[in-house]
Amino acid sequence: MVTQRASDIAARVEDFVRTRIIPYEADPRRDHHGAPLDELVYEMRDLARAAGVLTPHILPDGTHLTQRETAVVLIASGLSPLGPLACNTMAPDEGNMYLIGHVANDDLKARFLTPLVEGRARSAFFMTEPAELGGAGSDPSMMITTCRRDGNHWVINGKKRFITGAQGASVGIVMAKSEEEDSKGGACMFLVDLPDPAIRIDDVPNTIDTSMPGSHADVTIDNLRVPADQLLGHAGDGFKYAQVRLSPARLSHCMRWLGGCIRAQEIAGDYANRRMGFGKPLIDHEGVGFMLAENMIDLKQAELMIDWCAGVLDTGSLGTVESSMAKVAVSEALMRIADRCVQVMGGTGVTDRTIVEQIFREVRAFRIYDGPTEVHKWSLAKKIKREWKHAHGG
Repeated sequence: MVTQRASDIAARVEDFVRTRIIPYEADPRRDHHGAPLDELVYEMRDLARAAGVLTPHILPDGTHLTQRETAVVLIASGLSPLGPLACNTMAPDEGNMYLIGHVANDDLKARFLTPLVEGRARSAFFMTEPAELGGAGSDPSMMITTCRRDGNHWVINGKKRFITGAQGASVGIVMAKSEEEDSKGGACMFLVDLPDPAIRIDDVPNTIDTSMPGSHADVTIDNLRVPADQLLGHAGDGFKYAQVRLSPARLSHCMRWLGGCIRAQEIAGDYANRRMGFGKPLIDHEGVGFMLAENMIDLKQAELMIDWCAGVLDTGSLGTVESSMAKVAVSEALMRIADRCVQVMGGTGVTDRTIVEQIFREVRAFRIYDGPTEVHKWSLAKKIKREWKHAHGG
């Protein structure tokens, strides 16, 4: 059951995105990767602030909506790829705000969380590492970036890859494996001010998705010195904190891109009802009408999966199993929906004359980030094996 406060917030967000933000989709202020420039981001955030829909999932007293409430709000923000940027519900900032809010002390919250909540800064989460170096990707335990104590500082060295939003970010969360004995080989997380000369952006490759400012950078960290009081939480607990962030963050991606696919279905449905072919509207041809009908089914199933997983997270569970199931089911369903919308619209569907083409590209990338489908299925299969062995005394 959606609460009245969540319904009210979501309605305001939806009206704002549809009336004020969708017109910005044609705005040319983009970098050479196609990502929105910060000038555009902060202009839209000023509008959101004035409309009372900036960071709508965090209440004025600093508390969060429940995950179930967050779902309806983030779905509404996702009706345009620019909506989450404007409303400050976009990755990686939304997940970083959640992590800082749950783990940081009051001083760190005041310094690093407040500007994010107020929409005055962007952030980056430095975890993934280059595959050719054997570094952490879907398996964080492979982390090769290191941190060690040096007096009242920690010194961090390593390389990171696909760091979303690093270019132009003001707040960073850097994850590194501790070399200290009392950390038992665990990881640490650090809050850092950006830019920092010890964090060098080596490359920002072009990628299939273009919704995130700063794109996905390759980074070298060379003797980064971080004051000890900027350690996030406790030394050695970084892998645990990663799960605090990643489980709800996976679900938030599902929420936002469900909103995008709702919009794609609206556009494709409108096209199919207006476009004539072989003497009747396309919608009256079973080959087209059935695709849109299948989309209706997938959209509802995705919505129900999100609501179920959100309910689990609201119990206080880390929800790693449930978020893996949701990530697989929803991302695959959304891919089918976006693909059908392109197919229904034919040649128009592969042009930039509508947002459908971008939504298709964004959802294709979503199937990979925050853990590709196959990794989550493998994790679920291991759970099945563990449960079988437990049941059979193995």
